[in-house]
Amino acid sequence: MCGRARLSSDVSEIKLVFSIPPHRPTPNIAPSWNVAPTDPLPVVRYDARAGERSLDVMRWGLVPFWAKDIKVGFSNINAKAEGIEGKPAFREEFQRRRCLVPVDNFYEWKWKKTAAGKQPYAIALADRRLMALAGLWETWRSPAARGCAASRSSRRRQTSCARSSTIGCR
Repeated sequence: MCGRARLSSDVSEIKLVFSIPPHRPTPNIAPSWNVAPTDPLPVVRYDARAGERSLDVMRWGLVPFWAKDIKVGFSNINAKAEGIEGKPAFREEFQRRRCLVPVDNFYEWKWKKTAAGKQPYAIALADRRLMALAGLWETWRSPAARGCAASRSSRRRQTSCARSSTIGCR
């Protein structure tokens, strides 16, 4: 399972490869050769209202809407495709909130009988082009902030809500 990734491609290249319309906002993503769980990553989602794709930034580690603590995301960085539709942490997202997670490569580790213990191997396309991991996304609010979104009349109250958009890869 993927536990680290590299994303060093330019955001403008990501928009071209994944057919994101030029007028859509371009997030500011710093290149990283060692993206870890809980780090921000760009995701490609379908914006149903606009009828087009968007490029957004989310935190790696899916936190289900019903979770009481954001730390749940540490155990939900990956989802096995087998049986995903029945798992409580992924069921709703699998049905309604899928996305693509652009990466240049991801890393797998193989145990070695050495002092280091394990050796990372980069998995990439043969031509080294940008690729995508399948993802699921969710918007999570901390229990302390859940009541603050109930009123749409107060903009100040809405912006103080603790929200986290999160992803899990499969």
